[in-house]
Amino acid sequence: MAKITKEDALKYHSEGRPGKIQVIPTKPHSTQRDLGLAYTPGVADPCLEIEKNEDDAYKYTAKGNLVAVISNSTAVLGLGDLGAVAGKPVMEGKGLLFKIFGDIDVFDIEMDTKDIDKFVEAVKIISPTFGGINLEDIKAPECFEIENRLKKELDIPIMHDDQHGTAIISSAAMVNAIDLAGKKFENVKLVVSGAGAAAMACTNLLISLGLKKTNVVMCDSKGVINDKRKDINKYKKNYVTKRKVDTLEDAMKGADIFFGLSTKGVLSQDMVKSMAKNPIVFAMANPDPEITYEDAVAARDDIIMATGRSDYPNQVNNVLGFPFIFRGALDVRATAINEEMKKAAVYALADLAKEDVPEEVSNAYNTKHLVYGKHYLIPKPLDPRLITKVSPAVAKAAMDSGVAKKPIEDFEKYRDELRERTGTGNKLIRRIYSQAKINPKRLIFADADNYNVLRAAEICIHDNIAKPILLGRKDKILKIIEEYKLEDLLTQAEIIDPYSLEESERRQKYAQFFYEKRYRKGIRYKEANEKMYNRNYFGAMMIEHGEADAFVTGYSTKYKEVIKPILEVIRCNQTIEHIAGMYIVISNNRPLFFADTTINKRPNAQTLVNTTNTITRTIKWLGETPIVAMLSYSNFGSSRSGSPERVREAVKILHKEFPDIIVDGEMQANFALNTDLRDKYYPFSKLKGKHVNTLIFPNLSSGNISYKLMQEIGGAEVIGPVLCGIKRPIHVVQLGASVREIVNMAAIAVVDAQNPQSSYL
Repeated sequence: MAKITKEDALKYHSEGRPGKIQVIPTKPHSTQRDLGLAYTPGVADPCLEIEKNEDDAYKYTAKGNLVAVISNSTAVLGLGDLGAVAGKPVMEGKGLLFKIFGDIDVFDIEMDTKDIDKFVEAVKIISPTFGGINLEDIKAPECFEIENRLKKELDIPIMHDDQHGTAIISSAAMVNAIDLAGKKFENVKLVVSGAGAAAMACTNLLISLGLKKTNVVMCDSKGVINDKRKDINKYKKNYVTKRKVDTLEDAMKGADIFFGLSTKGVLSQDMVKSMAKNPIVFAMANPDPEITYEDAVAARDDIIMATGRSDYPNQVNNVLGFPFIFRGALDVRATAINEEMKKAAVYALADLAKEDVPEEVSNAYNTKHLVYGKHYLIPKPLDPRLITKVSPAVAKAAMDSGVAKKPIEDFEKYRDELRERTGTGNKLIRRIYSQAKINPKRLIFADADNYNVLRAAEICIHDNIAKPILLGRKDKILKIIEEYKLEDLLTQAEIIDPYSLEESERRQKYAQFFYEKRYRKGIRYKEANEKMYNRNYFGAMMIEHGEADAFVTGYSTKYKEVIKPILEVIRCNQTIEHIAGMYIVISNNRPLFFADTTINKRPNAQTLVNTTNTITRTIKWLGETPIVAMLSYSNFGSSRSGSPERVREAVKILHKEFPDIIVDGEMQANFALNTDLRDKYYPFSKLKGKHVNTLIFPNLSSGNISYKLMQEIGGAEVIGPVLCGIKRPIHVVQLGASVREIVNMAAIAVVDAQNPQSSYL
């Protein structure tokens, strides 16, 4: 599990625009006419339509894709009762997860009351705004009454995720654990540690799946809930056992399953040893489980175990459920989330774990091959198939149980729509990071005597992305490490000072190599020796001599001054005449690749061909399929001179010599990116029906201007520039890059170094 410091967390939440979510208009709003349609007088017409038929709110407003995350923050993430405002970061985080995993919009609402009547009344009053309500972090027993009353009085999906989300995910894992243990639901004996909201919801769902209530023993902090107890509330009375046991230790003897939703350390190794054959232990207390994973597996080699932690197998993580459950419920306009829908989600998750796992998922978790078994009971949160498996199952269950007001007619089409909803932009970034973690490489960080670079290097260690080599003045590096407490760099990174006396022998070796390589180009040995004091020459030489695997530089040096030593030492791939620079632009949650944005100022037709060739190679080893548009200020022959002519000639060459590249042009940017517009006016294009993701610009200025406009005006995340066509994996960050930008480039550099098919070989 990646190490996250307090500084990281506070900076993440406060940097730039405070918080994690924002509201973005979905309709044009730039002209007076647009505003007239959006507000007065145009807004009157949909209002009148909705007055006649309230269901039309789903047609004319965002209601159908809008969920309220509502809490009074009385039970926040194991932190307890923090007060309404202090819980807001959690609710915003929930909103972010809803959006990135399920493409569901969220308003988070923090309620400053512990009064059940006031809470329920407030939710009822605001409920017309929303298509669904996710109750969050409300303590038991109040959460039971709040949810039950709201479900009776409202006709939209409502779910308290701490109860039912945990129940659904854990039950999916339990279905498979019982299967692997060779047991049957109706026969297993279950011991539950904890009697709060989650414990009761989990137990109820397991009973609805076939477990016998008479086989359940529930314990709270005072012991077993049995008929001797006089101190139990009406909710706990539902779980009174007739078995003659008083303590957790007594209950565990011969038990098939331990289900912990309580506190750290309540389960001992001796208790685990007293369980039946093939015991199942779900220790869900977070961050410290009822028994540590190490102690549990040491106690029994036949154990099947799950926790709530990501650093052990079988993490029960609610993000596997709520985005996809609400997605399915909203899409059929369900009036509730009922038992049938919850059970459908359970079985969809359980069944998905039995299917072949895509390589990208295994890579994301640094595992060669995930296979259904005791160490893989439920899918992983980053599995892209979740939305197309769980949401349709929930939607169908809503239809079958009679709570769907808008049934789905074509489920295959629906699955295609779900795939489109989640986009590919964030997945690309996750895939790059996941691939880097498979085989971290020795990565040189030039400019390491700067805080941002050192902090990025430390994050690479914590996330297991790379093995840093820190290049810079050692005394300054050590001072920054001490000042900012970056101690892990002292033990897990190598520090090299190219200016120091101890590196004199290596400098001389590099100088001789450089002199012999370039003496016919006017270089003298003395000059060669002087250049080796420059960290960019020194770092490039380390790569050239195999003393490191990849190199990231540029933080404190202008781009053109960084490129020069790289080209003098490394040069470009023998099969490519020109290198190129590419930016990855994440826009509307999908990646676009812009090139050439940094190297070739006025490319001729052949240079454009070379740029397209090398860029498409790079995009392929990043795991995407390049669909290329060659841009200009005209479309398909409208202009007969200047850049359109050069682009047109490049396209001819590409079609003839590189028929496997999906490319066409020349075309304007709007036609490139608007598939419907392009197909309507230019149906002959080789890009017909395809979504372009790669834009080749006719010159450096247009490419450079475009990505900067996307970054500043379009609000896109920009990664790069990625240097393409260099013989070795060397990449250059922008001057003064942020920590995040440096880490992104580090991950790309490592993936570049891993890939035998990448452009530098």
